[in-house]
Amino acid sequence: QPPRPCEDYWWEWKHCRGLRHAFHHYYTHGELPACGRWRDDYDACRAWERGRDAAAQEALCESERARVMERQKYAPVWTLRKSPPPDWYLPLDPDKPN
Repeated sequence: QPPRPCEDYWWEWKHCRGLRHAFHHYYTHGELPACGRWRDDYDACRAWERGRDAAAQEALCESERARVMERQKYAPVWTLRKSPPPDWYLPLDPDKPN
């Protein structure tokens, strides 16, 4: 069974090709989005479901691994605390400088 339903890949491809997404991506990154990967994943997913194609299975799993690694590449903006500050219960003082 594929990691996601094939309809998810189809929806992502349709979303990626949409005008609103293309405009936002161009505004944010300065280039148009590359949507071919979603279409390739959809085709591989369908091939995996239809004929249990081993090459399609490996290609889809590799694409999902690359997507997860790309998402983990960026560190979080804030460091997470292990416990609250020692004076968390005290009222805020508006006159106190930061």
